[in-house]
Amino acid sequence: MPDFIPDLPVILAFALAAFVIAITPGPDMALQLSRAINYGRAHGLASMAGAMSGIVVHTVLVAFGISVLIVAAPPLFLALKIAGAVYLLWLAFQAVTQGGGLKLTEAAKRAPTVWQSYLTGVGINLLNPKVVLFFMTFLPQFVSAGDPAASSKLFFLGAEFIVVSIPSGVLTVLAAGWLVDAFRRTRWVERTLNYSFAAIFTAFAATILTAQARH
Repeated sequence: MPDFIPDLPVILAFALAAFVIAITPGPDMALQLSRAINYGRAHGLASMAGAMSGIVVHTVLVAFGISVLIVAAPPLFLALKIAGAVYLLWLAFQAVTQGGGLKLTEAAKRAPTVWQSYLTGVGINLLNPKVVLFFMTFLPQFVSAGDPAASSKLFFLGAEFIVVSIPSGVLTVLAAGWLVDAFRRTRWVERTLNYSFAAIFTAFAATILTAQARH
């Protein structure tokens, strides 16, 4: 077996952990569901692809030790928390005032491009310090620090995380399409979902601001 591939028990244990994390609601899932309902499945999938791209970046940062520097430096970590929270609050504001939330009865007047939905997915993922903490504290637990192939194995596990996460993301987008078909032309549902997602984004912003670095 190549050096960069962890042992089978490690692969299976990490797959289980990654699956649990992938199905746990978070800003990424909320964005994918929101964009899919509002603008269509292509935008939901683009947001998911953006989140997966963010995971690639986090994996690279962990493999090269940069995330440790970010979390170890209080000013940098504080800046990351504030940026992430502000970004989520901006999405919450758009959800109820600027057509950035859920409009089931008609297309939004200023719909983003698929590329913009992708970039939003990247931004949500990269600006979430909870993700930084997860990859810095959780991912390395599956690789021995003294392993000469540690960096390569971290990349393998990062790729495994993406592979495990994709099915749940796709199901989220498909579920969004079902919601559109079921509740189209129902304005109270539209309004309820708009405010619900605004509340979700706001709650995640508050959670991000309370994230504490682990030493």
